[in-house]
Amino acid sequence: MSMSQSPRDPHRDRPVRRAGGPADGAPGAIVALHGRGSSAVDILGVVETVSPPGLAWLAPDAAGATWYPNSFLAPLESNQPGLDSALATVDRLVGELVAAGIPHQRIALLGFSQGACLALEYAARHARRWGAVVGLSGGLIGPPGTSRDYDPGDLAGTPVFLGCSDIDPHIPLDRVRETAAVLTRLGGTVDERVYPAMGHTVNRDEVTAVRALLAPLANPEAANPSGR
Repeated sequence: MSMSQSPRDPHRDRPVRRAGGPADGAPGAIVALHGRGSSAVDILGVVETVSPPGLAWLAPDAAGATWYPNSFLAPLESNQPGLDSALATVDRLVGELVAAGIPHQRIALLGFSQGACLALEYAARHARRWGAVVGLSGGLIGPPGTSRDYDPGDLAGTPVFLGCSDIDPHIPLDRVRETAAVLTRLGGTVDERVYPAMGHTVNRDEVTAVRALLAPLANPEAANPSGR
């Protein structure tokens, strides 16, 4: 642990990789979240394949290369303080982008694996009109039976992409289904795609779908519902 790293907020002072266009004047942005054992550089490689030109890309590096220590299906308290620190990190980056003039409805939240779980959980806890929410091989966080009575909010038609294998060794299919149902109930427009026997990876169909989902963010004249 570095001298500046707080045990109660382990991700707070971790580096943030910034790529794409500068946030000032960008038509939109992507907050990208890497998986367990991975890095910001790795997830930016995914972003590079799906992002339209001109967007600002922000990708934080997790302390110890993991956002929380245990499975996303474990009791919530067993993943603290990492989980709360990770959610706070996303919140700080969103706040930074809003301060730079990029409204929430032009910010996409994107993640793979553990990063997908984090992106989806953050979106559910902060339901409003986002530019897009992309969960590649992930689902909402918590053990089976977790209450999904999130604070009042409305995704207000936010386009949501969920892609996962039917045999993913880390992400049970029933959690993907539950996540799609919860985000739909919260007002998201969910595109759920389950790929037979794919494994824990990202395929070409997902890249094509996410690229189309993010394309409108490059056009500042594109119509958006009211961003609350």
